Amino acid sequence: MPATATATATATATATATATATELIFNSYNLVTQRLLCHHYALENGVVVSSGTSHHRYVWPSEMDVMAKLAGLDLVNRYGGWDQAEFTGESYSSISIWQKPNRS
Repeated sequence: MPATATATATATATATATATATELIFNSYNLVTQRLLCHHYALENGVVVSSGTSHHRYVWPSEMDVMAKLAGLDLVNRYGGWDQAEFTGESYSSISIWQKPNRS
């Protein structure tokens, strides 16, 4: 089971760390800019054998709805994951489906 730690540095930034026998993951979140920076390290016998960094930006479902509406799309459905679970306030992710309206 991975060991996980969370620390809040300021009111606008949070950092998390996850460690297993084969990987280390450090994430830092900026809640104001909605940016996430991930550092991944692969381990073999306690030695780093590869590493990588990735940059992400959170997009809230309401932001996607505005962009879709501006593009002339209608929301068909929203799920809490690829398994089509119900989307709730507790959902970790969202999958949204929009379509172009039928204009006869």
